Amino acid sequence: MNVIRAIQMYIDKMISDAGAGMKLLMMDRETISIVSMAFAQSEMLQKEVFLFERLDSVRSNEKLKYLKCIVFVRPTKDNIFLLQQELQSPKFGSYYIYFSNIIPRTDIKILAESDEGESVQDFKEIYADYLPVNPNLFSLHIPTCLQALNWNPEALERSTQGLVSVLLSFKFRPAIRYRSGSTAAQTLAKKVHETINKETALFSFRPPEDGAAPPLLLILDRRDDPITPLLNQWTYQAMVHELLTINKQRVDLSGVAGVPKDLKEVVLSTEQDEFYANNLYANFGEIATTIKVLMDEFQKKAHDQRKIESIADMKNFVETYPQFRKMSGTVTKHLVLISELSVQVGQQQLFEVSELEQEIACRADHSTQLQRVKRLVSEGKISTANALRLVLLYAMRYERHANCDTSGLLKLLQERGGRPHIAPRMLEYISTVARQELFNTVKITDAVKLTRNLIKELKGVENVYAQHECVLKGTLEEIIKGRPLDAQYPIMGNEVPFRRPPAEVIVFIVGGATYEEALAVHRYNQEGHRIVLGGTTIHNSESFIEEVLAATVGVPFKHSRSLQQFHHAPAGTA
Repeated sequence: MNVIRAIQMYIDKMISDAGAGMKLLMMDRETISIVSMAFAQSEMLQKEVFLFERLDSVRSNEKLKYLKCIVFVRPTKDNIFLLQQELQSPKFGSYYIYFSNIIPRTDIKILAESDEGESVQDFKEIYADYLPVNPNLFSLHIPTCLQALNWNPEALERSTQGLVSVLLSFKFRPAIRYRSGSTAAQTLAKKVHETINKETALFSFRPPEDGAAPPLLLILDRRDDPITPLLNQWTYQAMVHELLTINKQRVDLSGVAGVPKDLKEVVLSTEQDEFYANNLYANFGEIATTIKVLMDEFQKKAHDQRKIESIADMKNFVETYPQFRKMSGTVTKHLVLISELSVQVGQQQLFEVSELEQEIACRADHSTQLQRVKRLVSEGKISTANALRLVLLYAMRYERHANCDTSGLLKLLQERGGRPHIAPRMLEYISTVARQELFNTVKITDAVKLTRNLIKELKGVENVYAQHECVLKGTLEEIIKGRPLDAQYPIMGNEVPFRRPPAEVIVFIVGGATYEEALAVHRYNQEGHRIVLGGTTIHNSESFIEEVLAATVGVPFKHSRSLQQFHHAPAGTA
């Protein structure tokens, strides 16, 4: 189960079916990202794809009859209309048309009628309608999917299509479960289930043998775990996304002082960058050590006696030896990233901030934590964004505490020019399940959960910056161990639940997944399990807060009446 490999196989087939000769690849706004996240441009050139065009861009009318045109687009109304126009006055010698998902028969008829010159040589559906982020992680790149805590209709349609595409690319007809109590998860589960039943011919895969359980599609809701996206991260990929933002594998470094011209924007791809693939889940300290080892090896060859003891030393070393840069290939790019992360950690005092975040997320100690949050927010040494996150975590944990002082913390935040209006919105965003289970405010009667919590407390934690465990980790443990799921995760349709655990699991989070959750999936996969994680988007704390604001527009303030003075954004802020 590798989403990158699945997309690559479709693209390879698309190109090989067109045969030998010079080819142009025509895409739309979304499929261009799907292709670029699976293959580098140089790899496409090796496949005789020499030109790339957007179907929806202004193009010249020059006839290029010697070129084969491979069209790879989503089956949208706009694309059908543009293709219709293209086929009525064809520019290229032949067309090979591939849609990234199921296309209605009526649209096929429209295109066939437009192709009067019979220039279309091939016409197929391929199921590559999602962004492959990591081998075990995909995204639909929907920044905000809810409005008034219900589905935005366009986002629901796109999520249904994306999930159906993932299932078809793995040839799965799954059992579908969703988080009970989540209307959004249930609605999406129902839509996917209806599509599978409607497209029975496409989903007529051979059932599992020997009474094995079918693959599982599990649909979860971000509102059940609003803690994970708010925490600072210390593994490489997650840290880059939190502090610098990864957008479709690209990181913008143009605002970073002293960055070489050729590194103003860098690409982070597990397929095209071996160092990145090997260190994706390495923690901050480990990756700096890995780079230092590479430099030590080069030093021996160069007979250089200088001591390299810090990230700054590493940077100076690279500037002195341009040949190391050539030899090490992508390592220089990662040194620039690590250097900037190191600067951010120092400037934002992230060790202290992160330790307190973890403490609030993992254990109750109201008076001590309140004093520490107050001090950090009022001193002004940490950014207002970090101050806001601490206040949000405090507000959620101690919402029902007798001495809760969220209001006092929001006043301090307001004095610093922060965004206090986000706290009431967050309290409206989080689900009933989160209120009951995240901070154990309801007495736990489930013996398994109770035991797990006690063991967690007794074991202690080796790393104070990694105490928190995302909700998904516990959910996957329940599935893998074959525990009954029906109460918390009802099955969609009339299917009889299997008691044996499924061999393959696809998890989809409405409201966005995180790289911390991708790490939990990776660890289970290392043990031999087959799990893929997807989400409407991949969040860092900033994008998650924007999602919360969009999702709660028009929602009445039920849980945050005591914070009435902070219900609306101060003039000039969003």
